[in-house]
Amino acid sequence: MYEILVCRTSLSFEFSRYIIAHPEMEEQIPKEVLVVLLLEDDPVFNQRAMELAQTNREVNQPMVIVRIQKLLPPTESRLVNPRLELVSNL
Repeated sequence: MYEILVCRTSLSFEFSRYIIAHPEMEEQIPKEVLVVLLLEDDPVFNQRAMELAQTNREVNQPMVIVRIQKLLPPTESRLVNPRLELVSNL
């Protein structure tokens, strides 16, 4: 399995969702690589992601860079009518 470098949890989550919906992309990712997610419109984030990649990368570990054009704003929650239930006093 490959390893995704996590700089933004939401970005990693969205990439995982994308991979589930597009298994042909996952087939292109070799095993044992470090996957680095970069955002085309965020050079500060990208610099930090690359620094973390170099720090966390194992010796001679291959790296795959995924360049993401943009991240759309989140939509509403998919939860339907959640209800809270108090079970004890805190």
